Amino acid sequence: MSDGGACVADWRHIGNGWEIPSEGYCDQPYVVVADDGAWVCIMTTGAGHEGQPGQHVVALRSTDEGRTWSAPVPLEPAAGPEASYAVLLKVPSGRIYAFYNHNTDNVRAVKADPAFFPNGLCHRVDSLGHFVFRYSDDHGRTWSSRRFEVPQRRMAIDRENADGGALLYFWNVGRPFLLDGSAYVPLHKVGGFGEGFFTRSEGVLLRSDNLLTQTDPEQVRWETLPRGQVGLRAPAGGGPIAEEHSFVTLSDGSLFCVYRTIDGYPACTYSRDGGGTWEPPQYQCYADGRRMKHPRAANFAWRCSNGRYLYWFHNHGGRFIAEHPRRLAIAYDDRNPAWLCAGIEQDGPTGRRIAWSQPEILLYDDDPFIRMSYPDLVESGGCCFVTETQKCVARVHRIPPALLEALWGQFDAERVPAEGLLAQWLGVGPAEVDMPDLPEFCARDRRPPYGQLDLRTGISVEVWLVVPDLQAGRPLVDTRRADGRGFLLSTGASGSVELAIDDGRTRASWSTDPGVIAPGRLHHVVAAIDAGPRLITFVVDGRLCDGGEARQFGWGRFSPHLRSAQGAARGRIGAPVRLLRLYGRALLTSEAVGSWRAGCRAAAS
Repeated sequence: MSDGGACVADWRHIGNGWEIPSEGYCDQPYVVVADDGAWVCIMTTGAGHEGQPGQHVVALRSTDEGRTWSAPVPLEPAAGPEASYAVLLKVPSGRIYAFYNHNTDNVRAVKADPAFFPNGLCHRVDSLGHFVFRYSDDHGRTWSSRRFEVPQRRMAIDRENADGGALLYFWNVGRPFLLDGSAYVPLHKVGGFGEGFFTRSEGVLLRSDNLLTQTDPEQVRWETLPRGQVGLRAPAGGGPIAEEHSFVTLSDGSLFCVYRTIDGYPACTYSRDGGGTWEPPQYQCYADGRRMKHPRAANFAWRCSNGRYLYWFHNHGGRFIAEHPRRLAIAYDDRNPAWLCAGIEQDGPTGRRIAWSQPEILLYDDDPFIRMSYPDLVESGGCCFVTETQKCVARVHRIPPALLEALWGQFDAERVPAEGLLAQWLGVGPAEVDMPDLPEFCARDRRPPYGQLDLRTGISVEVWLVVPDLQAGRPLVDTRRADGRGFLLSTGASGSVELAIDDGRTRASWSTDPGVIAPGRLHHVVAAIDAGPRLITFVVDGRLCDGGEARQFGWGRFSPHLRSAQGAARGRIGAPVRLLRLYGRALLTSEAVGSWRAGCRAAAS
C-alpha cells in the first residue's frame, strides 16, 4: 500500500500495512463494520508478553478503513484478572457483542504436567475460567458496565482435566456467525497443560436461539454443540490436538469448519443440521484431491459477500516430530509467509461443499523468523482487507482486487500471460537462442549510506518438455557463462526438475517435488523466482509443488544477497524442451495454472 509505514515496493510486505495501536503485546485484531460505517476492532493487549498478568481486552474504532484509530477503550482493566481472546458479533439490531475469556476467580496457577512445569503448576492463566460477553449499543464507543457469562456444557474433555471439570480450560479465536435466526460462537476446549502448552483440545459451538431478538442479556439462552460428549477432534488416527476452529456457512445452510492439528495438515468437517452433528473429520484437500499442508497455526476460512470463500494458511507441513528435542513446540514455527486460497461451492453427496484453489502468497516479512497470524477479513467499500498480528504489532492490509480475481478465476483460467513476457521460443531442442535482459533482484542504493536496495522484482522460466528417461543432470535451459553466472534448469533426481542460479557471488537452487516428471510424457513446468519474499516455487502440470510426503516445504528460500539470474547473451535449450517462455516477473500460481490449461487445449486441438 502506497501510504503504509515501510514503503517497501511490494504491497505484500507486512511493513506496508497500517498499524493498529496497542499496549505492546497484541493479539487477535478482529473487526466488524458497525452500522454507522466505522470499523470496530477488538484486541487482546498488555504491557507484557502473551499470557502475562495485565493482559486484557480493548476496543478501537476507525472511520477511514483502518488507516487511523481512536484511543483504545478497555472492556476490562489491565489491573484486573486476565481477560483474553475476544471475538465480535454484530446482530441485526446493530448491537455488537464481544465474547472473551475471563479469569473471574483470579486463579493464579493451574495443575499441569510436572515433566514440563515446575511443581506441576502452570502460572499462565489466560485460557481458563469463564466465557463472558459485554455489548455495545453505540457502535463500539462504549460497552456495557456488566459482563455476562455464557454457560458451556461440560463434556468428557472437561471432566477428564486435572481439576475434574471444576475449573474449565478453554479459549477462542473463531469468528461468531449467524444461521437461521440463531447466533453461534466457537469455543476451543482444552484437556490439559504440558508439552506444547495445550496437550489436548477439541472444538464446540455455543448456540443461542434468542440472542438476535433478546435485549436483556440475562435472558439469553445458550446450548453447547455438537450433541454428545465429544467435540470436533483431529481425523481418526491423528494427534490429540484439534483447535482454533473456524466456521463458515454455506448456501444450503450447511456449516463448514476448518482447524489446526499437529499432524502437518489442517482438518475439516461439515454439519448438515446446524452443528448438532458433524461428518467424520478429514484432512483438508485442494480441489485436485491433494492434502493441504499446515503447521500448528491459525488457519481461517471466510465467506465473502459474493458467495465465494477465502482461506488463510501457511502451506507447509510443520508437525510434531517425536524424536525432535523441541517436539510439539516446533509445530508452531514458520508462519511466514501467509498464503491465500479461494473457494467455490460444489455439490457433494451430502450437500454443498467447498472446492479450494491452489494458493498465492498473501503477506510476508523479510525475516523468516517473524510470524504473522490470527487474521480477520474485512469487506468495506467494495474492497477486501485483512488484519494480522506478529504479537507485538498488528496491522491492516488492503488486498488488491486483481489477486482475488486471479484466485477465484483459477478454476477456469485458460490463458497464457502476456504481461512481462521477455522472450518465447517454440520448437524442438537442442537450440541456441538470444537471451533477454533479466531484472536485477537487488542493487546498490543511490541514497546514503549506499547499501543494498531490494528491488522486489522476479523472473519466471516456463517450459513444455518431454524427457526420454529419468536421467538426472540433463540440461533443459542453460544460460550460464564460462564463470558460472546465469541460471540452469535441468532434470533432477527421482523425476524432478531443478533450477540453479548463480550471480558470481551467491548461488541458489531449488527443485520440484520428486516424481512429477515421467518419461515420454509432455509436461509443463513453471519456475517462479520471487524476489519479494525471496522464494522459488514450481508449478508442474497445473499443480503447485508443496513437498508432498518427501519434504516439509514445496517452496524454497534464496539468499537476499542474490543479485541477478543474468547469464550469457545466448542460451542453450536442451533436447527435451518444446517451448520456452521467460518472464521478467514472478508469475502467480493462478497464471501458471491458466497457462498449463491453455497449452493442454492447444495440444489437444
